[in-house]
Amino acid sequence: MRHRKGVLVFKILIFVVIVLAGFGSAVLYLWNWLMPAIFGLPAITYWQALGLLGLSWLLFGGPRGLMGPHGRRGARHLRHMSPEERERFRAGMRSRWCHHEEPDVKAASTTGEEPPPYRDFA
Repeated sequence: MRHRKGVLVFKILIFVVIVLAGFGSAVLYLWNWLMPAIFGLPAITYWQALGLLGLSWLLFGGPRGLMGPHGRRGARHLRHMSPEERERFRAGMRSRWCHHEEPDVKAASTTGEEPPPYRDFA
């Protein structure tokens, strides 16, 4: 059993190396083909292309890219809920995750006072 896990880990590492090499090369060649001609930017090296790939993954993809279609399962469930079920779900999430005090905007607007700011953002 231990031998199989070692082989699986080795196969996964080989796959990751091949994927990184492929995507890194694709970013390198596309950058060096397009960016200097279009925007006058300098050509980059392979390691800079991998850095760009990692940066774009962090900024635009993040962990979402690894989850696949199952990561967005919650949005699908929300679409199929009735408005009452959706509001009950959102109220439950607010009570679980939002621990700041809500400012009393109605009372402040009737007395002419400015509503108090959120403490989390101060």
